[in-house]
Amino acid sequence: MELLIAVIALALIFDFINGFHDAANSIATIVSTKVLTPFQAVLWASFFNFIAFLIFKDHAVANTIGKTVYSDFITLPVILSGLIASILWNLLTWWYGIPSSSSHTLIGGFAGAALCHAFITKGFMPINEIIDSSKVTSIVFFIFLAPIVGMIISIFYTLVFIQLKTWLKVGILLLTSVVLYFVFTGFQENKINENINKFFKIDKYKYELTIKHNYSVINKLEKAKENAKKCKKYTSLYETYGATVVTDSIAKNIDLTDAAISKTGDKIAIYFKLEMLKYKAKNNKLFTAQYNETKSMVDSIKKLIKYNYSKGTDTMFTVIYTAFGDNISDKNKLKKALNVDIKQELAKEIEKADNKYLRLAIVISLLIFSLTFIYTEKIKERTVSRTVNSFKKMQLLSSAAFSVGHGGNDAQKVMGIIAAALITSGNLTDIKSMPDWVPLSCYLAIGLGTLSGGWRIVKTMGSKITKVTPLEGVSAETAGATTLFLTEQMGIPVSTTHTITGSIVGVGLVKGVSSVKWGVTISLLWAWILTIPVSAIIAGIVYLIVHFVS
Repeated sequence: MELLIAVIALALIFDFINGFHDAANSIATIVSTKVLTPFQAVLWASFFNFIAFLIFKDHAVANTIGKTVYSDFITLPVILSGLIASILWNLLTWWYGIPSSSSHTLIGGFAGAALCHAFITKGFMPINEIIDSSKVTSIVFFIFLAPIVGMIISIFYTLVFIQLKTWLKVGILLLTSVVLYFVFTGFQENKINENINKFFKIDKYKYELTIKHNYSVINKLEKAKENAKKCKKYTSLYETYGATVVTDSIAKNIDLTDAAISKTGDKIAIYFKLEMLKYKAKNNKLFTAQYNETKSMVDSIKKLIKYNYSKGTDTMFTVIYTAFGDNISDKNKLKKALNVDIKQELAKEIEKADNKYLRLAIVISLLIFSLTFIYTEKIKERTVSRTVNSFKKMQLLSSAAFSVGHGGNDAQKVMGIIAAALITSGNLTDIKSMPDWVPLSCYLAIGLGTLSGGWRIVKTMGSKITKVTPLEGVSAETAGATTLFLTEQMGIPVSTTHTITGSIVGVGLVKGVSSVKWGVTISLLWAWILTIPVSAIIAGIVYLIVHFVS
């Protein structure tokens, strides 16, 4: 338990450091354009970092991070070593004013410690059997793709904003808002279907099929796939009618009994702390007998639940208590575990995918930009000072949007690590069951970290790459926010540092290739490339120390 507490504490410390390390990403342009003072800027950014907690509910990025390493090679010492390495690299790059990626140092540290653990305990083995190569490949791919996407979008916004024909400019912005609205609606629909698949445990049955290829698992998988397919007919109604109507429709037309029995069984396993015993047995053979005995009992109770589920909670409780009363310490807690409202559980999974607040925020932001242009260029006489002042006001909105994206993307990475620690220690069954205190504490930690600032990196981001005007600040921040929102919906943990750097390069390119200080940009690129391998090496060394000292 002490080690788990230490891991969670270090994770939140890393999140705090991530906040002040990446504060520059959120405030560099708004400070360099003198829209806000440094202190005002960090207050503004930290507030919107935390607001992301109210907007992002699905935590797809956390899920990706938590599953980067296969569960067999995740231990608390592995997570501890990865966090220590990540903190060291973050502090080193912060000290020298290098805007490296906190996201990638966390991934590199986690993977490096896991590889070291695997080689020590099981000898040399293929790396793709230790880490999920598909997830790592997509993360590495976006080291280069995220800044390119940010650059392209920032060029687009800059060209739109400098357009002298007001109505053409407004028309493009409104069309962009409509396109983005429907793109994010599509993301929501896809995510609902993914969550429905998880609800019916399709991935779990696929994994079980690789271990034991028998008809029982095949039948479970086929039935789960069939139910998930039928659900699509009703989940498509979510946008119009909401979760209650969708879940009622599904419950009327699809048999959810198997899902309810499975969910009840999961809660019984939590009640008897089966995963915690599994972790203890994995690290100490003295717990093996206790784990096997508890597992056997839980399996027997699951069978009793299956045979008696239709008779109601009271009957199930009586049967279970009669058979295993000596092992039940809290009757009320057991009854609560048996009393599963499957419609409510399904509604939660569907609502997690909801991104309407994000969509509305995008549309309202672009609408405000449009109204601002109409007011300053059509209702009022267009002047240089009025144009500059309007962009300074718009920059408050664009920097807020980027800070929301920063909080939503980066806080989730630490959620994934904490969730992995809770699962490994047996306190959690899976990431989707993550208790509310985890996201709340992560968003709070990154917000407080941003509040503490990070002026060393602000100078690099705000002036060394290219000189930024208020118009270009709005373009870069809006592009960065758009990129972060897109990748978050896809569950890809990109670097906010890479994203905003690419966006700043983009606004510089509109002025001309010579406007970008390529020497600085290339040195940043090297830092990006080196972050994952260097963090992995440091984590491996830290793990060796932890392993041989403990």
